[in-house]
Parts: sequence; C-alpha cells; structure tokens
Amino acid sequence: MAVIDLHGFVADLKDHVTEHGFHVHDERHFIETYTNRQTWEIDLHPDRACDGPLDLHVAIEVDPRTLIAFEDEVAREGESGEPNSSIAFPATFSFALPPLPASPDLLILATDLAGIGGTVLPLDVSAVDSFAAVTDAADRAIAITARVEISLARIYLGQEVLCDVLDGCANVAEFLLDRAPVWLDDTLN
Repeated sequence: MAVIDLHGFVADLKDHVTEHGFHVHDERHFIETYTNRQTWEIDLHPDRACDGPLDLHVAIEVDPRTLIAFEDEVAREGESGEPNSSIAFPATFSFALPPLPASPDLLILATDLAGIGGTVLPLDVSAVDSFAAVTDAADRAIAITARVEISLARIYLGQEVLCDVLDGCANVAEFLLDRAPVWLDDTLN
C-alpha cells in the first residue's frame, strides 16, 4: 500500500485552484506502462478569462523511484519521525497567450514577472517567432513557465503545499490579463 495518495493530492489541488481564482477546464492522467511514471496535466484559466486570452497548464510528473525512496524514508523514520523534505517531484506551471501582434519587450516582461513571482514562483520567459510565409511579419508567441519542487513530506504530513505558488500564479495571471489587450492590438504595429 502506498504511503501517499497522489490521486487525492491532485484532486485536492484541482479544488484548491478554484480558491485562488482559477477555473479547471480539463485534466489528463498518464501512466507509462514500462516504468510506471505518472503525469497529471491540468488545464486552467483565470475566472475572469473564461473566453481567453490566457490559459494556465499545470503538469505534475512523478517518477516511481521517487515514491519508493520516500516510502523507504517513511519506513526508516517510523510513525514518530518526520520524513526528509528534500524528496520531491516537479510541477510545471505554463502560461499561454495567443500570438501577440504588439509583443512586449521580453527583458522588461521578464523583469516585471520576476518581481511578481519572486522566489516562490521562479518564472522563465521566452518567445517563438513563426512566419506563415517568407514575406509575412512574424507572429510572436510568448512562453512563461515556472518549475517548482513539491515535497512529498509536506503532502504526507498534510501541510499546505502550493498556496504561495497558486497566489503567485494568480498575480502573474492578473498582470498578464491587464496588459494583454495592448499586446493583442494589431493596430499598434
């Protein structure tokens, strides 16, 4: 029997995101048959952006070796001990906007978002320019991604796991939604 209920954790996470101003749109769970690696993907959007333009994709990847290492740690510590909090799995938070005709300066955007996400939600900002035809102007899509480690010990002990991260995601979403109308306005080019 597993010491940690990951399915329950993901179900609780889906309930928890609604408390932070998000609406769950879709969810997928994958199990790799050869290694038993599991991935959960949750598609969300801010409550005020049900019709777009911003989506948030959350991916949680759990390696079975991590779970086994944690179960061994719990068995070693016993019921009275506290398991090692360094055993963790990654969660990736990816913000998606449509191609932006009036794209912001990436350095300024990255700097602004770093102040919003802080150390709790370290954000990576990048962009991809695509061209429909050689003579067309580029369509710029901006990718904003954060990767955080989720401690299995905190889940096991029933401690609040992602409240600060979800608050950061809500703040980033509000920042992006406030500026998106200007970035989506193709008359500025």
